[in-house]
Amino acid sequence: MNYNKKTVMDVDVAGKKILLRCDFNVPQDKKTGAITSDKRIVAALPTIRYLLDRGAAVIACSHLGKPNATFSSYVKKQVEKGKNEADITEEDWRKSLRKLTLAPVAERLSELLGREVIFASDVVGEDAHAKAAALQPGQIMLLENTRFEKGETKNDPELAKALADMAELYVSDAFGTVHRAHASTAGVAAYLPAVSGMLVAKELEIMGRALDDPKRPFVAVLGGAKVSDKIGVINNLLDKADTIIIGGGMAYTFAKAQGGSIGTSLCESDKLDYAREMIEKARERSVELLLPTDTLAAREFAADAAAEVVPTNAIPDDMMGLDIGPETTERFCAAVRGAGTVVWNGPMGVFEFERFAGGTRAMAQALADSGAVTIVGGGDSAAAVEQMGFADKITHISTGGGASLEFLEGKELPGVACLLDK
Repeated sequence: MNYNKKTVMDVDVAGKKILLRCDFNVPQDKKTGAITSDKRIVAALPTIRYLLDRGAAVIACSHLGKPNATFSSYVKKQVEKGKNEADITEEDWRKSLRKLTLAPVAERLSELLGREVIFASDVVGEDAHAKAAALQPGQIMLLENTRFEKGETKNDPELAKALADMAELYVSDAFGTVHRAHASTAGVAAYLPAVSGMLVAKELEIMGRALDDPKRPFVAVLGGAKVSDKIGVINNLLDKADTIIIGGGMAYTFAKAQGGSIGTSLCESDKLDYAREMIEKARERSVELLLPTDTLAAREFAADAAAEVVPTNAIPDDMMGLDIGPETTERFCAAVRGAGTVVWNGPMGVFEFERFAGGTRAMAQALADSGAVTIVGGGDSAAAVEQMGFADKITHISTGGGASLEFLEGKELPGVACLLDK
């Protein structure tokens, strides 16, 4: 896939109306609806300021959560949860939508920009089109939650055209959604010239260079619970990396595939053949595949569980592995310390429990101290690096969870493929 795409800096935006796809899918307090982290809003500011400072009129849009866009879909979901269909009302549905309005985002964005953010009460309805038509250069508005439209996730061409009709240029700056072919992420590019914003451009540049022309040795660190989540990533990286490190719950599937006893540890029995195949492929391609040799295990999945270091291939029948052991930690960190490029996706253990966070913390420290180009994929590994205080020592922390994984798999990302090539 070609990652060399035009950006906002390659086109004239002065006086133009810009449809800007942002990722404002912010976490909120379940009771009050208050935004608990504005990090994703802050991440969009460089592109927004660039456009406004150059006299563009910005029509921002985003999704928030997973609203049921129709009453019938809401009813179906509630029935699946065990509710009586006769007790479900349209007012219940409308209340569920109100909880996922982007109005609080417009308010916070206004505070951060120090200027008014006009808010439309719909996505492509009368209010949105009227406010977009009246929007002047240097002004910004925000459309309501794009997923309030049932055609959004279906990439409906009519919805895509209705969005495009409000603008003259499309700017994609929501990396966390570029792996989805939705109306607001890819569909609009059929009707408007499309370029990337600064956030997406940075992701493509740094991650693309890491995969296509890495400073070597190139070390990939993969963790998390399931092998199945990383099959595509491992396959792709076997052709690119010098060393692949496997940690986290997925490592126990590899241990069992080699004849080890893993107690009650996580294991995907249907992936044992795959694990053996990956071990053989790594050997054939002279890729160093590092697997845990010792494990911090416990008899229960609990924060205060008594822990014991045991061999990874000989975990007692009544114990489960919850973190890599000290010997493994040293081996893994030594490989990272000698790297030129490190890509990390997935924690080494149950880092949410302090007792089993040691492997993940040591890996974060090793990346921070390595002097290598270090890239941390989205999701749990990014959260761990930030929580543990290493974020400012990492070259790049990706803003996309699923998008980062699919990028590492080498998949074509619809929200990138639709952008103009340089």
